[in-house]
Amino acid sequence: MNIYVSNLNWNTVDDSLQNLFAEYGEVSSAKIITDRETGRSRGFGFVEMPNDEEGQKAIDTLNETEFEGKTINVAVARPREDKPRFGGNHGGGGFNRRRY
Repeated sequence: MNIYVSNLNWNTVDDSLQNLFAEYGEVSSAKIITDRETGRSRGFGFVEMPNDEEGQKAIDTLNETEFEGKTINVAVARPREDKPRFGGNHGGGGFNRRRY
């Protein structure tokens, strides 16, 4: 089960997130998402737990609880939506006005 954790403390590291979830079962991975340019935490992360029952128990127990000074939000991660690579609206529009 892939679990989304948001509202994390900026100083939270992968290991502390993994240790928090390990109290509820086996954790395959725990990853804090960081900004590509600065390397700073973006305040959310993902935890992978192979056993769905243990994952659901962790979600139910940890959602809206305090962790490292912040109230975290914990939910089943939704699949990432495919977005257009170069933005949308390539159909044209009011930018090619003719001048007479």
